[in-house]
Amino acid sequence: MATVGRNLAAPLLFLNLIMYAITLGFASWCLNRYINGQTYHPSFGGNGATSFFLTFAILASVVGIVSKFAGGTHIRAWRNESLGAAGATSLMAWAVTVLAFGLACKQINLGGHRGWRLRVVEAFIIILTFTQLLYLLLLHAGLFSSRYGPGYRDRDYGVTTAGEPVHKGGVTAAEPRV
Repeated sequence: MATVGRNLAAPLLFLNLIMYAITLGFASWCLNRYINGQTYHPSFGGNGATSFFLTFAILASVVGIVSKFAGGTHIRAWRNESLGAAGATSLMAWAVTVLAFGLACKQINLGGHRGWRLRVVEAFIIILTFTQLLYLLLLHAGLFSSRYGPGYRDRDYGVTTAGEPVHKGGVTAAEPRV
């Protein structure tokens, strides 16, 4: 049975994956120009926050792309077992993206000439901060109702007919092991 959370999270996962890949490409290009000392390039520019911003933008992009692989596995399975990996990596990706977001705000605040590629990286990081948060909330939407995600509130999940909890491997506490 498809759920509302799954139907909304899948397109958002794909959108975030594409945006993180574009951000990685542009940020890598800008950092290469910055390292080579070519800040006079018409489509680059920069200020004092540029090196820090680009470093965190690349880090956020790489972590975001990797988190989308775990998220894709979870979207495909849509079980509690896969939620842990998808949720943890998405939370880490969002945290690093928020750090890059703060540096993007500082970069914009400092002003100066910033080329169009640098402004694209800034804009994508700002957009990704909010879309990654929305994706993270959609992953955990099952906390509110099983209609939105894997059945967190299903009472029969992991419990035998006698009401005993099932341990790993499917052996109940009352049954002896051989």
